[in-house]
Amino acid sequence: MQIQVSNLHKSYIDGEGLKLHILRGLNFEAKSGSTVAIVGTSGTGKSTFLHTIGLLEGIDEGKLYLDGSDLANLTRDQAAQFRNEKVGFIFQFHQLLQDFTALENVMIPQLIQGKNTGIVQKYAFELLEKVGLSERAGHKPTQLSGGEQQRVAIARALVNRPRIILADEPTGNLDQETGEQVMEILLRLNRENETTLVMITHNTNLASAMQYQHRMENGQLHLLKNG
Repeated sequence: MQIQVSNLHKSYIDGEGLKLHILRGLNFEAKSGSTVAIVGTSGTGKSTFLHTIGLLEGIDEGKLYLDGSDLANLTRDQAAQFRNEKVGFIFQFHQLLQDFTALENVMIPQLIQGKNTGIVQKYAFELLEKVGLSERAGHKPTQLSGGEQQRVAIARALVNRPRIILADEPTGNLDQETGEQVMEILLRLNRENETTLVMITHNTNLASAMQYQHRMENGQLHLLKNG
């Protein structure tokens, strides 16, 4: 899925009633199936940007096109439907449900939509196989390592067959070796599924593995690496 952002503005009101401008006329483009790294210091708006293109948050001004469709002015319900069908999220903290097994955690997004349990279970298990966790499908998060938990989160993000994967520091809570393993899985799944991958990272090695690299600074993105 192609992403095009034009003149994007986003602000918040702080606790003292002051308006904080986070994104300032930001422009961005990601080709369908490409991999993009967003780097920059903390507090510059990287996560806010990811939330806006993932339709978790609205924007103040600007255009947001996904495959040529302007999504900037969708209703809350329309945004939720699009997000559930087209976007997969992976966060630094996996946010797995502790009382459910790895397999059940992967299944939940589909079950919420009322899909057939048997079909969902089969596909969720296939995804766990893809991330190397089929033998851990029956384990709960507390029985898994940090890297294994993050791989479950990746499988969960893929269960709705999204066109876009948005990853916010997916390896930030992992050691270097485990982080590299998780990154290899993300890149392999990107190639296999032809999803568009946009990832925030502070890890320069991981950022360099992506096709494109942008730096967030002063509310705008600056291209550092082109293909």
